Amino acid sequence: MSKFTIYQVLPRLFGNYTVINKKNGSINENGCGKFNSFSMKALNEIKSLGITHVWYTGVIEHATQTDYSKYHIRKDHDVIIKGKAGSAYAIKDYYDVDPDLSENVENRMTEFEDLVRRTHSAGLKVIIDFVPNHVAREYKSDVKPPQIRDLGEDDQTNYAFHPNNNFYYLPGQQFRPEFDVDGYYEYPAKVTGNDHFSASPSVNDWYETIKINYGVDYFHYQRYFDPVPDTWLKMREILLFWAGKEVDGFRCDMAEMVPVEFWHWVIDEVKRRYPDVIFIAEVYNPQEYRNYIFNGHFDYLYDKVGMYDLLRNIICHGYSASYITGVWQSSSGIEDRMLNFLENHDEQRIASVFFAGNPDMARPAMIVAATLTRAPVMIYSGQELGESGMDEEGYSGLDGRTSIFDYWGVKSIQDWANKGKFDGALLSPKQQELRRFYQKLLQIASLEKAITKGVMYDLQYANLFQQDYDSDRQYAYFRQYDDELMLFVANFNDQPVDIALNIPPEALEYLKISEKTEFECTDMIDAIPVKKMILSSNEKIRLNIFASYGRILKLKKVNKSM
Repeated sequence: MSKFTIYQVLPRLFGNYTVINKKNGSINENGCGKFNSFSMKALNEIKSLGITHVWYTGVIEHATQTDYSKYHIRKDHDVIIKGKAGSAYAIKDYYDVDPDLSENVENRMTEFEDLVRRTHSAGLKVIIDFVPNHVAREYKSDVKPPQIRDLGEDDQTNYAFHPNNNFYYLPGQQFRPEFDVDGYYEYPAKVTGNDHFSASPSVNDWYETIKINYGVDYFHYQRYFDPVPDTWLKMREILLFWAGKEVDGFRCDMAEMVPVEFWHWVIDEVKRRYPDVIFIAEVYNPQEYRNYIFNGHFDYLYDKVGMYDLLRNIICHGYSASYITGVWQSSSGIEDRMLNFLENHDEQRIASVFFAGNPDMARPAMIVAATLTRAPVMIYSGQELGESGMDEEGYSGLDGRTSIFDYWGVKSIQDWANKGKFDGALLSPKQQELRRFYQKLLQIASLEKAITKGVMYDLQYANLFQQDYDSDRQYAYFRQYDDELMLFVANFNDQPVDIALNIPPEALEYLKISEKTEFECTDMIDAIPVKKMILSSNEKIRLNIFASYGRILKLKKVNKSM
């Protein structure tokens, strides 16, 4: 496995140049981005950030309040849809793409296939969501292949659980949530997607979704995996369908809510046909990380309850930077398979008042996230522009997040796109500088062998309680591959600092460097002149670092003539 960089983007938001932004506005009022918005120019600009993979979020058709019935797409009941656009995670047809994203609805799948080809032509790989735990309450495929039986089509609804049912039921109970659903009728009620085994979910539940049955009887705490459950077979066909469209990977939503035995089986099944397809799991329980990697056969996992949470706490709440050591040590053996990020569609924007309030404050954290291990790193579209997410779009309130439920135009992305020119001409100098930082960092992370293939040596333990080094606000480490050596120092202090960094003899021994070896230095981010550096356990390295920033130095051994 090799290190890669992901750009997560909602096509619905990307390429939407409408600036009306009416709260709870319809698609006609507020507009919507399209597959075709990702022109070769746009894709090349994304790649220029140092990106290797694009995660197109919200590709598969989901429930929506927009009426496409004239295109033979069944209309959804508005009362069980979150937002005018609907959640990208309430899938209504696993075999179709979101009609919102097409210029010509009747040609929507071809437009997606063209997007995949363009993305590949730009030298990028394609990731899409696979949402296995739940579907929209009114799930029904309009375009499934003729040999495929639909989810729930053969269910015995008089059973709360049956090994070959695709859903869970509450026999004898009508769906009656704690809010008005006038005009919507569901009998018997199905179990709600967030494992809410009641006919009366609240507004805080995933009431727009229903739970999928993988052979786990939650009523009697038994599992029925032999013979292979019907749901497993149907999900395999869905994954093979999308892999057959040259999708390179799947980000698997709430993977830990689906039994690890299914993942073991289905990932092996898919990779038998498509060995290069990658699977990324959204798992939040650190106790299950190794289970889903080694037994579930996932390639990568989110590192949310670990590196993300800690880096956010260092930025916002003054946690000690030295805690980073404990986080990577806790993932020992799997640290290169933990996907690092500081933003995604679920989390608050760095620049929002709910997070840091200033995108610059995350720069040292991004250096750590991108370079500490060989693990992939991800940014969320607009993060590199300082997008604040401080809009009240409709269903999504003023929460510091960019809505996945509403039609909206994101100003920072619009300014960068400049109506399809993607020249950044409308960006402020501050936004341009921030984008340049991300561009340099991600290029370094994706290209430097010391990062993509090398080993890491943590210097923090040797600098605790050292003069001219604040181990609570600075974090330092080496990365090395063959004769390539890099030094990283992140400064979480909101003031510039002059540090003195101690290099222990154990570091030199581990990196196979002789005492007092002389190196030429290249500053990889800002091209700040650096004198030749001597690595010695008896002489500290002195560096100046900007506020909320870091230094990345590439060291080349000086060959002295005899």
